[in-house]
Amino acid sequence: MVRRRNLLYIAAGLAIIAGVALFIATMQWRSTVPGVKRADGRIAADFTLEDLSGRTITLASLRGKVIFLNFWATWCAPCLDEMPSMQALYDQMRGNADFVMLAVSQDQRGRQAVKPFIDKNGFRFQILLDPEGQLAESYGLRGVPETFIIDRSGRIVAHHAGAFDWSRPDVSEALKQMLEVKSG
Repeated sequence: MVRRRNLLYIAAGLAIIAGVALFIATMQWRSTVPGVKRADGRIAADFTLEDLSGRTITLASLRGKVIFLNFWATWCAPCLDEMPSMQALYDQMRGNADFVMLAVSQDQRGRQAVKPFIDKNGFRFQILLDPEGQLAESYGLRGVPETFIIDRSGRIVAHHAGAFDWSRPDVSEALKQMLEVKSG
């Protein structure tokens, strides 16, 4: 009986610790970025996708980094409106090796549709291909563009649906603050 009670205390203690850790993880994203919501802190779905050069990228291989994960398509006007601001954010942050920007194309024609578009517009952040929309389904996308901010421990800490001006100073400041937090 005493042993069972001790196990219950241990389980309750671990649950409290897990709850506090989850709260801290979601607090890493500053609430002072109007329009970008804090997310629930759930673990981001892992994936394996190809980039435009044919290299395979996995989310698991990026653990320990802060990830800006954007879903978009060449036919999406709001996506095209927001991509220059993503490039500006990328240019501000690319000196930090612990920041990764991934833009996941939802174009069904894959590389054939995406590469000429990227070359024409001069975007230099990493483009991944999801022509069947499998990753989009894993993340519960409601449309494009949609962006998720993933912390160093692999938790989704912020989410925005729709076009957004990612070049704003409060965005880069929030990301820099996240980058100062080392994963444990």
